[in-house]
Amino acid sequence: MDKLIIDGGNPLRGSVQISGAKNAALPILVATLLAPGEHELHNVPELVDVSFMLSLLGRIGCPSLVGDGKGPECVRLDTSRVAFSEAPYDVVRKMRASVLVLGPLLARCGRAQVSMPGGCAIGTRPIDQHLKGLEALGCTFELDGGYIRGKVDQLVGAEINLDMPTVTGTENILMAAVLAEGESVIRNAAAEPEIVDLVRFLRSMGARIRGEGTSTLEIDGVPALRPARRPYSILADRIEAGTYLLGAAITGGDVMAKGAPAEEMSAVLEALEATGCEVEVTDEGVRVSRSGPLRPVSIETTPHPGFPTDMQAQWMALMTQADGTSEVLETIFENRFMHAAELIRMGAKIQIAGNQAMVEGGDLKGATVMATDLRASASLVLAGLVAEGRTEMLRLYHLDRGYSHLVDKLKTLGAEVARVPDDVRVTTGKAPAATAAV
Repeated sequence: MDKLIIDGGNPLRGSVQISGAKNAALPILVATLLAPGEHELHNVPELVDVSFMLSLLGRIGCPSLVGDGKGPECVRLDTSRVAFSEAPYDVVRKMRASVLVLGPLLARCGRAQVSMPGGCAIGTRPIDQHLKGLEALGCTFELDGGYIRGKVDQLVGAEINLDMPTVTGTENILMAAVLAEGESVIRNAAAEPEIVDLVRFLRSMGARIRGEGTSTLEIDGVPALRPARRPYSILADRIEAGTYLLGAAITGGDVMAKGAPAEEMSAVLEALEATGCEVEVTDEGVRVSRSGPLRPVSIETTPHPGFPTDMQAQWMALMTQADGTSEVLETIFENRFMHAAELIRMGAKIQIAGNQAMVEGGDLKGATVMATDLRASASLVLAGLVAEGRTEMLRLYHLDRGYSHLVDKLKTLGAEVARVPDDVRVTTGKAPAATAAV
């Protein structure tokens, strides 16, 4: 196991290239199951979660090739043959998004056996809405021994009213509905940009879908899909972009996030402007800089286009440096304030009451901290960049799930950061040379 060593105090300055969005890449990789044949995807981020998904698809019988002379962010998949319609526990337990194979396998094979999902410990995140929608399309399910076993003779279009706008639930139902007989309508659907990207990919394979980016999706089922005629490029990651831009804000630096999808980041960019940061949107990407004091700004997480829950932890870290007190209200997931305890270890003044956190600005000092989930780990990195002294962060496998080449990108921006084995003890001087990139 590795740890991250950060020597704080250096403002981040420069440009960083934003990778493809993990939350778009995973459902798009799974969606290739719907169209037998060879698929080529570009801008696929180099992440552990992507590797897990490719491994799962390989276990199902769909081999993949990464790179192939076109760079590591190019993936070629052959979904001509599905040998097994099962997603086993040893793969699914590592990544909750594995449950996304349920809808496509039912559509392709008429049956599926998927282990109950795992992933970050940030709440129960039940899949009842997935099953509700798929049952409306004609599927039947039984839960046995930790597995969801589903079958269907013929998917039939239906009107589905979700109880809440679940992202993965919307994606799972959508991927099944494109091959259902007749018309389907998904109401109270999630409208995140990653779903819009999935719709565009499905449409490139021949699906008929309307309403992406709204709460109502209309799908005219088709008998079959075929691979897209040209390579499909994954949407840039708005959460990765937001994290680096908050890095500029928290350190008093100046960062250009090249390729950042500004239109999909409006809530975060507006909040940054309210803190006193300068925000500039150009054809190249989004640039954020700060030279004066940081004003406190309260946020509430809500479904897109509101402030994203995946930026809440990073925002809390930023507010530890504000000149005053701010409120962070988490309305999407329970148990998503676990990073607060680690920030408090670094000297943050945070009070938690249910889903509300009150953050009072002040100085941070380096400490040994432990990541509890993906976005919590990003918040600790931001805190370490501005803290006095050295921060050592453990459990880096969370970062590996969502931030491609983090160490290299931070070093390019001037950060003193390195990844080293857990048993390496560094007592003085600058952070040592990294032994591996995140």
